Amino acid sequence: MDLIRKKPAGAGGKADAGGDGAGRGYLDGQLLIAMPVMEDPRFAHSVIYMCAHSSEGAMGIVVNHPAGTIDFPELLVQLDIIQKADQIKLPENAGTMKVLKGGPVETGRGFVLHSSDFFIKDATLPIDDGICLTATVDILKAIAKGAGPKHAILALGYAQWAPGQLETEIQDNGWLHCAADPDLVFGRDAGEKYLRALRKIGIDPGMLSNEAGHA
Repeated sequence: MDLIRKKPAGAGGKADAGGDGAGRGYLDGQLLIAMPVMEDPRFAHSVIYMCAHSSEGAMGIVVNHPAGTIDFPELLVQLDIIQKADQIKLPENAGTMKVLKGGPVETGRGFVLHSSDFFIKDATLPIDDGICLTATVDILKAIAKGAGPKHAILALGYAQWAPGQLETEIQDNGWLHCAADPDLVFGRDAGEKYLRALRKIGIDPGMLSNEAGHA
């Protein structure tokens, strides 16, 4: 398993650290919420944190779909970051860290969304206030040592859109969007994030249909 060591391809321009993407009509730093009628099974009931969005395309990380039976401590062993016997010595944050299905693109690569209290020069991408993306193995080593960020999730793969594709999908009522918050992004209750995200924008899931508008 390989961790990407550069900015994801197709991510568009550098994400704006100040969270002003929405002001330009872009959604970097926000959440995409799949409409209940989403036809693509890969994104059904997905909540996606948008890492980059520009005229060149978009890239995001699904934050509410667990990666099956993949266990973070076991993943550290597979990557030769720790020895199997050392799993029980991991700090609590590492032992309970969630591994998620980040999206259908490059599912063998890992991406860590994390709080901004951790930063690696030339590797960490600030996205919005309080949230960053790092995709090198160094952050996993730091987490294993208890020196990583306070909040983090590891996602395998990512979601990607070609130029104009996401805008078209939103116009076709495929997605809602809203402001993100760290509790929703990093919360451990992955199974509840979809409903929580809808409630965040005051929507009852039972009232949504393919004719519904956008947030």
